[in-house]
Amino acid sequence: MHDKFMKTISCNNKLMFHARFAGRLRSLAGALSDASGSVLAVLVFFLVTGCGYHFQGGGRPQGLTIRSLAIPLMESSSSELGFESDFTKVVRCQFIRYGDVPLVSRNEADMVLIAKIYDISTDPLTYDVTHTRVEDKTTDYEITDSRRLKVRMEARLIQRSTGRVVWEDKGLVEKERYLVTEDPLTNRYNRKNALRKIARRLADRIYLKTMERF
Repeated sequence: MHDKFMKTISCNNKLMFHARFAGRLRSLAGALSDASGSVLAVLVFFLVTGCGYHFQGGGRPQGLTIRSLAIPLMESSSSELGFESDFTKVVRCQFIRYGDVPLVSRNEADMVLIAKIYDISTDPLTYDVTHTRVEDKTTDYEITDSRRLKVRMEARLIQRSTGRVVWEDKGLVEKERYLVTEDPLTNRYNRKNALRKIARRLADRIYLKTMERF
């Protein structure tokens, strides 16, 4: 219990806020239902879920029993060194932060989440044209001032004891734009930040496929 608490804090201290907020919303919906009928309660429900909060589940998977889960290090055939380790941490943190399923080693797990990053590509997105004049000749140069980063991956959830595939998606893709400057360090930071945003969105999608079943 202590280990679970410490892991949750290390991922995001906002977990306690979400728990308290959800509890207050349940109380509010119940009070409105008692006082003014089910119509107001339904309105509150749609208002809150529209803001990204869900009453259902309580951190447990919907329509599926997962007694424990393993998330081994992601595989990668991309040349982007180190991203698979960072991405694995983001996915694990997502399940620790929002889920109520114990994370264990692969040989102890009921279910295993396996993912592979097979492509990380960067394409020029916008250009800035500069004019250079040398010996009465004007030359135009196109300088990239923003790029689009795209990550493609696949993921699947399997039952360890039988090898049964619970869900599989071979076409997970996310994109993010980042600015390009004349400073290499700034460019490296912007690119890494874009990768971090992509990792969070992919982790969200993997979590929803596992826990919410869509």
